[in-house]
Amino acid sequence: MSNDSVTTSLTRVQTGRDAKERLYRWLLFSCTALTVLVTLSILGTLAYDTITFFDFDHVEVVSFLTGTEWNSRTGTFGILPLVSSTLIVTVVSAAIAIPIGTAAAVYLSEYASPRMRSVLKPALEILAGIPTVVYGFLALVYLSPWLRAAGVPVGTFNLLSASIMVGILIVPMVSSLSEDAMSAVPEELREAGYGLGATKFEVSTKVVIPAAVSGIFSSYILAISRAIGETMIVVMAGGMMARLLNVTNPFENLFNSGQTMTAAMVHAVTSDATGASAEFYSMFAIGLTLFAITFLMNLLSNRIAARYREEYQ
Repeated sequence: MSNDSVTTSLTRVQTGRDAKERLYRWLLFSCTALTVLVTLSILGTLAYDTITFFDFDHVEVVSFLTGTEWNSRTGTFGILPLVSSTLIVTVVSAAIAIPIGTAAAVYLSEYASPRMRSVLKPALEILAGIPTVVYGFLALVYLSPWLRAAGVPVGTFNLLSASIMVGILIVPMVSSLSEDAMSAVPEELREAGYGLGATKFEVSTKVVIPAAVSGIFSSYILAISRAIGETMIVVMAGGMMARLLNVTNPFENLFNSGQTMTAAMVHAVTSDATGASAEFYSMFAIGLTLFAITFLMNLLSNRIAARYREEYQ
């Protein structure tokens, strides 16, 4: 075969490879652009319908953001009671999930054998795969009666039961992501700690966790964002009574019914309100507010992760 034929064949092969690479690049770019387009479309829809909501004569932006009463049937739209109930559920669920999830992550990363980890980690992550409606049913039918039997003065619908179940729901998110961050810490750091005479617990708490703090904190923020957006558990177990946080006695809110932002959205879309009413369009205003809260939390998570990220060679 002549040199010209070989050169022509190699050129043809290289041209085909270049064409495939361009095709792959455009396919990957299309997938990326599609996700961005979907996000922007959702945000645009929320913004447009929120503007429609504020076009009603009796709805003002200031009263919506600062109002202390929410009663969609009477046209009173103050979002603070919904925000306060959402924050109660988020804080209590985080107080349950963060210590349990972090402790589970430390055990899986530092104490468990590879065989034990291969069994426990998938078993723990199964919790995240259980439908949230099941959690809501368990909270309503079993957890609330158990709390009353234990002497806790909770009502049939209460934020405490909902918060506990949401906390159980987000434990796998905290434990799995935190364990991944801890496992990424180089083994040399652990060996250096052992070389200085540290125990396994000291290495875990004073070497591994500080080295993986950016990933661990990111798991906290993602889990909290998941708790803020949880719907079915708070709808089934939390109730639909919008209550403003009683600062002097927060247990009053925790032991009684409360309506979160997601529960209010469900009520707006499932009620007998017409599609042209302020009650219906309030769902989009709540959704945009919820989007803004979760976006700010994720932005904060990225900033903190970038600030404390450790890079190893």
